[in-house]
Amino acid sequence: MAENAYTQKVTDNGVSIWLDDLDRTRITSGNLQELIDNYNVVGVTTNPSIFQKALAQVGPYDEQLKELGKIDVDDAVRELTTTDVRNATDIFRDVAEKSNWVNGRVSIEVDPRLAHETEKTKEQAELLWKKVDRPNAMIKIPATLEGLPAITATLAKGISVNVTLIFSVERYQQVIDAFMDGMEQAAANGHDLSKMESVASFFVSRVDTAVDKLLEANGSAEAKALEGKAAVANARIAYEIFEKNFKNNARWDALAAKGAHVQRPLWASTSTKNPNYNPTLYVSSLIAPDVVNTMPEKTLKALAAGGEGDPSIEGTYEESHKVMDELEKLGIHIKDVTDQLEADGVAKFIASWDSVLSDVQKGIDRVNA
Repeated sequence: MAENAYTQKVTDNGVSIWLDDLDRTRITSGNLQELIDNYNVVGVTTNPSIFQKALAQVGPYDEQLKELGKIDVDDAVRELTTTDVRNATDIFRDVAEKSNWVNGRVSIEVDPRLAHETEKTKEQAELLWKKVDRPNAMIKIPATLEGLPAITATLAKGISVNVTLIFSVERYQQVIDAFMDGMEQAAANGHDLSKMESVASFFVSRVDTAVDKLLEANGSAEAKALEGKAAVANARIAYEIFEKNFKNNARWDALAAKGAHVQRPLWASTSTKNPNYNPTLYVSSLIAPDVVNTMPEKTLKALAAGGEGDPSIEGTYEESHKVMDELEKLGIHIKDVTDQLEADGVAKFIASWDSVLSDVQKGIDRVNA
């Protein structure tokens, strides 16, 4: 089967398609390789919620659990997840090399319980990097205030970083600053910047979920007209910030001269939560050069079935700012919404991680009974 025409068009217009999912069966069955071969998938992201679904399965992980024996559950989870990520990075190794290490990346996240602990995040980021031991891995660190210095410190060690849980444009600018600091330190420490990669995972659909509820509560015609517009506008303004920081910027130009790649915006949470919205809304509305869109397989297949693939960010900045201004007039402050979303996002990942620990403990007990 040839590459899909729709995913190819999105790719041709500057978007790297990554899969927002991973489990052992997807790796061993050949499904992941099929998505690479036929759907232009060039990377993978994982998070605690994804691993919670994967590790709840009875069967695929039993053999490794038997080998591990009656191991501490935290250590068991680390072994299981890093094994999946290591095996996935091997599948993507050719993609990584052919893209000059820009794509072919597989992300693994630090324990979400450390989201507000800078030093422990730094320590675990380095531990996970060494444990996976593949040059095309990425370590996910949340963009909390405490996570920002950990992002800089991790990059300074030559470790590729996926910055996650970004909701506000204000925090996104801080993430770019942390990235620049880290890459400058990495260069000073003698690391090869051309082999490093960083993305800034900007969450999309959850913004509409939160804002639409407020608009529905308002009930006015003006509010109704804004439903389904906040998330795309927020992300497009983020891309405007990306362009300001990585085009005609002397600080960035100095890093680029040393081989550094731009920190690409990664559109995350791109499945539509509202069934009335086009299933590819958060793909088709956010097409531009130097971006990543990580999507679950359902969204990927919807795109492949006929999604739009034309550039869709250029020329939208004025319109996007107008959406934000109109929300303000209705008393909806996007910064308040995104601050709450960050807190909720951390809490959700912690809850998922607690479920991971519980499910894996059950697996340890079951195979060692």
